[in-house]
Amino acid sequence: MEVFLEILKYTFPALLMLLLTYLMLSNFLDNEENRRNYLLKKEVRKNALPVRLQAYERLTLFLERITPNSLLVRVPAKKLTSQEYQTLLLRTIRDEFEHNLSQQIYISEEAWHMVVTAKSATVSIINKISSEVDPNTPALELSRKILEHTLEIGTFPTRSAIHFMKTEIKSEI
Repeated sequence: MEVFLEILKYTFPALLMLLLTYLMLSNFLDNEENRRNYLLKKEVRKNALPVRLQAYERLTLFLERITPNSLLVRVPAKKLTSQEYQTLLLRTIRDEFEHNLSQQIYISEEAWHMVVTAKSATVSIINKISSEVDPNTPALELSRKILEHTLEIGTFPTRSAIHFMKTEIKSEI
């Protein structure tokens, strides 16, 4: 029994030191891994920020371009009928949207949803107003009615989406 106590007297402190050493090394390695992950995320964020800002810029430009005020100025009515003009406006919006489709990768899901909603609302308004106008009337009549409707709405959906994206990007910088 005396031998057992003598062995225990030397092995217990050694086992305790081994356990403490293991715990300290484990804690150190966990902290080191967390530090490396933090530095990696920081570097990725630093490199990704310019690309994300560019995506927000491009989508803001898209939203500005499809706002009826600027869309109707950029796409002249010329001597088209209202039906032809509606088709031209919708094609312009679709082409602009497809050109910026890849930007959804760089922005938040909520921001992309706002962009898609604003685009859909614009298309919907153009279709609604177009259905109220005779297809063979001059395109200027359709243009005038779209502008009148836009003024009645107050805050157009594209403006809401732009405001949302500005707020979101400010919180990230």
